[in-house]
Amino acid sequence: MGNKTAPLVVGGRPLHERLTEGLAAYTGMVLAAVTARVPAYRLLPAEELSGDITKVIEQNLRSFTAVLRTRALPAQAELDFLRESAARRAEEGIPIDIVLTAYHIGIQVVWESLTGEVRPAEVDDVMAVNALALRYLELVTPAVGAGYLDERQAVFDDERSARHTLLSALLDGTPPVAGGLRLPPGYAVLALEIGAHADESADGVDPMVAGRRKLRRLRVELERQIRDPVLSSLTPEGGIALVPDTSTPDWPRLTRILADVSRAAGAEITAGAAAAEPADVPAAATLAREVLRVARTSGRAPGLYQLDDVLLEYQMSRPGAALDRLSAMLAPLSGNGELVRTLETYLRHGSRRPTATELHVHPNTVDYRLRRITGLTGLDPTRVSDVALLRAALTASRQSPPW
Repeated sequence: MGNKTAPLVVGGRPLHERLTEGLAAYTGMVLAAVTARVPAYRLLPAEELSGDITKVIEQNLRSFTAVLRTRALPAQAELDFLRESAARRAEEGIPIDIVLTAYHIGIQVVWESLTGEVRPAEVDDVMAVNALALRYLELVTPAVGAGYLDERQAVFDDERSARHTLLSALLDGTPPVAGGLRLPPGYAVLALEIGAHADESADGVDPMVAGRRKLRRLRVELERQIRDPVLSSLTPEGGIALVPDTSTPDWPRLTRILADVSRAAGAEITAGAAAAEPADVPAAATLAREVLRVARTSGRAPGLYQLDDVLLEYQMSRPGAALDRLSAMLAPLSGNGELVRTLETYLRHGSRRPTATELHVHPNTVDYRLRRITGLTGLDPTRVSDVALLRAALTASRQSPPW
């Protein structure tokens, strides 16, 4: 290559001179390309496009022009300016990929506008320009990314703190301070039980890492589907979430959202749910947790449950003499899980053949076990008059099993 101190020439003129003289035109070209290629930039206010965004593009071109003139990479002061600019984009909520794309587009526009004028004798200079452009982007990209992420982390920390404070106040029943968050008319209060992801038990995989990844996917999908901030206190096993809504939530929609969240997390999710205005959140959280407990102890499949969905089981779980008497009816089955499983399965199907299929036994075996249950408890699962009592006894026994 030629003299490393000589100007880099394209089209018979030093490139840095061409860029300096045409700075305004190049700035306009880059702005037009950015808004054409990145739809999000077209949504910005015209004042911002002609102000901050144009200023950043111009500074980026000046900085690159200086690199071409001196063949030295940007100084720290220039990098600090780019970091601060990226921080403002983060504060405005512009995604990081869009911010970084704008810098790359700026270099591309300059490059594409000049390559058609390259003369054969200038090939070495063009190669040098290309190398400097790559080194420039290599240095600028992490600086811009760091400035953006530092601001996003600060915003995230502030928002997370505000959400935690608001959640704690709502759950404690103290007057909530929204901290910049809009307080909705009501919440869908969800008590969640999160099943394990397959990775949590896979050989060679750290279960804590797998659990955190599962939880992150759950939160991301929940935030994606719910427009307003969701207040939550969750571990990989479950917790509480307050979904902003009206005082009468759209439960079918929330059921669909929960199914989507479950798929995104790769884990089964069971939720007890209750609606509440902000002042009633503590009582709703208690009810949601109880509904979740009843749904799980009564063998319900994963999904979202309200009180009406488990009304009988909920009532049967209330302490009292009747609950104790009902539970005691199945005390003779204590220690015989095989008979208990047969009874549960038979009452669910109401017929011996599907019961035998699920239990992987012969129908005659089911008959034999049902006769044993009748002999031990005095209640016949095949007799209509005894079925309701046996169902109630099973529900009661799940709260305080005698076996």
